[in-house]
Amino acid sequence: MSKSDQSFLHQFSLLIAGLGILTLVLIFTAWTIYEHEPKETDPNAAQQLSASMAPNGAVYAGNTGRAAMLAAQDAAAKAAAAQVAYGGTTDGKTIYDNLCHSCHTAGVAGAPVLGNKAMWAPRIAEGLDTLIKHATDGYKGPDGNNMPAKGGNPALTDAQVKAAVTWIVNQAK
Repeated sequence: MSKSDQSFLHQFSLLIAGLGILTLVLIFTAWTIYEHEPKETDPNAAQQLSASMAPNGAVYAGNTGRAAMLAAQDAAAKAAAAQVAYGGTTDGKTIYDNLCHSCHTAGVAGAPVLGNKAMWAPRIAEGLDTLIKHATDGYKGPDGNNMPAKGGNPALTDAQVKAAVTWIVNQAK
């Protein structure tokens, strides 16, 4: 090997060693900077932790717990009732199409089918006010039929229930 080749290998070895040292210095510097930066936090971490630690079931606390539970249910019912269904419309057909049709089209739970005069005749004979009361307050008939209060939508107003019942009854006359 000639003197110039040895000189080249020596210079090249020094270059490679220098680049290796530079690489190690850059890695160490990056690691130091990373360690001093504040860590990114998840804003939902606290909620996720409390949700995972929450009990899976409720605890019965006697009459005090029952009173609190009933108060919460009452507050939820009042909040739901405060919302007016279907934009406050009193068009009986609109209310029927959005809510009542699900039971009164197929006769679910003994519901009289819309337009079926034989099914509606004994109910109409009781009077419109009775039908409106049953639809507003709910009704469990002797033959097993069941009408939930306000058709299961507490956001309906009494005027909306009356409009829907009146429209349904007019279809069976």
